[in-house]
Amino acid sequence: MTNMVATNMYSNEVIAQSGVCFGTSGARGKVSQFTPSVSMAFTLAFLAIQKRPKRVALAIDNRPSSPQMAQACISALKLYGCDVEYYGVIPTPALAYAAQLQRIPAMMITGSHIPFDRNGIKFYLANGEVSKADELAIMNVVVDVPQRPLADLPKVNDYAKLQYIKRYVDYFPADLLMGKHIGIYQHSSAGRDIYPPILKALGAQVTLLGRSEQFVPIDTEAVTQSDRVQAQQWVSLHKLDALFTTDGDGDRALLADEQGNFLAGDILSLLAAKHLMIEALAIPVNCNTSIEATGAFKQVKRTKIGSPYVIAGIVDLKNDYCRVAGFEANGGFILGCAVTDNDRVLQQLPTRDAVLPVLSALAHLPRHPLSQVVADTIHRYTHSDRLQNFAAHRSADVIELATTNPQLLLERLHIAYQGELELDTTDGVRIRLIDMGYIIHIRPSGNAPELRCYGEANERGVAKKLVSEVLSGIAAIF
Repeated sequence: MTNMVATNMYSNEVIAQSGVCFGTSGARGKVSQFTPSVSMAFTLAFLAIQKRPKRVALAIDNRPSSPQMAQACISALKLYGCDVEYYGVIPTPALAYAAQLQRIPAMMITGSHIPFDRNGIKFYLANGEVSKADELAIMNVVVDVPQRPLADLPKVNDYAKLQYIKRYVDYFPADLLMGKHIGIYQHSSAGRDIYPPILKALGAQVTLLGRSEQFVPIDTEAVTQSDRVQAQQWVSLHKLDALFTTDGDGDRALLADEQGNFLAGDILSLLAAKHLMIEALAIPVNCNTSIEATGAFKQVKRTKIGSPYVIAGIVDLKNDYCRVAGFEANGGFILGCAVTDNDRVLQQLPTRDAVLPVLSALAHLPRHPLSQVVADTIHRYTHSDRLQNFAAHRSADVIELATTNPQLLLERLHIAYQGELELDTTDGVRIRLIDMGYIIHIRPSGNAPELRCYGEANERGVAKKLVSEVLSGIAAIF
């Protein structure tokens, strides 16, 4: 990257030529695509769709490329006289919460879980995440992108960090985790220095593990075998009641039980929703069907995958229910209403958050170990994984065959099944093998050149084997 924005082009042209586009959450692309001009163009376009707000909050994750991208964004903000509330490295939900409290828009420089050679920007209006319509407007609005040197990063303001900690310490009982030993896998998470004081304030003994100064791309939907083994070793060595970590920007949680086994993100969030006494849920189509089977909710609305779709579903549910929320299979929990517990109030936070589902799930610990809580709650098991560096045209070929002739796809994958099939094309292709009780869901990632597969069955091992066979078969065939 250079230190000077040099262009006479308009924002829509700069963005289109960069190849950067919106995925399931935010604009994503290779670091080489996020030149200063591109970061500036996105920022100016974001300002334009809001008629140039006077203050904007901004934060970053721990990726090597994030500080310079922030400099370019701040340069654009200052160009139009915007005051910048710079919060440094904090979780995305901490930024969103601080912006919500101040009723100002916000920008988060993060690529979330994707590798360090990629990055992205998430956008928040004063009333929450941008919608898909807002994303389209950002891509197409016409704003001049002038030449401008990069601004220095401002001094870090701790307001967002302190308010995020206060949010949870004030709501949950001070003895919530008394006598419990929780490990925190810090790696390069944007929230690694924020989570310890929260858990300690709620009574937990905390052990910090695996801090890394190199960026670690933790994907909560595709946990590596090495991370699974490491979790079991840490839990055994330190005699932990649970192990907590997140993805890179701290909006997706990953929690392991006292045996070191990671909970699926949707099951973690299911436990949280039950603890918070949520009435109605909006969840993506790839979530575990155990959620409906629990009978704990008056309505479960299924959506496309991605937080903007889940949030839109939550908005619809608020017409009929008071306590509403949503979550995704990746462990991001979205609180769509204020909830109360005696005289304590937890304000809504309509964006993905990692801390709330974890604390709500850990609230079950005084009564039972986490593994028992899960076993008592669900009767179906899911597993997910991905093919990386899988080009978009290959994914398109897979989806076309799955849609037009799913039986042929199963045959080519050597899955012997001649019974009735049920297709759901809400997002990708979700194939239900009715007689066997299996679900195979295939979809291209919205953030990277990857093909994801989600499997569901009555046994954990079967779901895992199903995903492995589907992905290895697809890699060999397409």
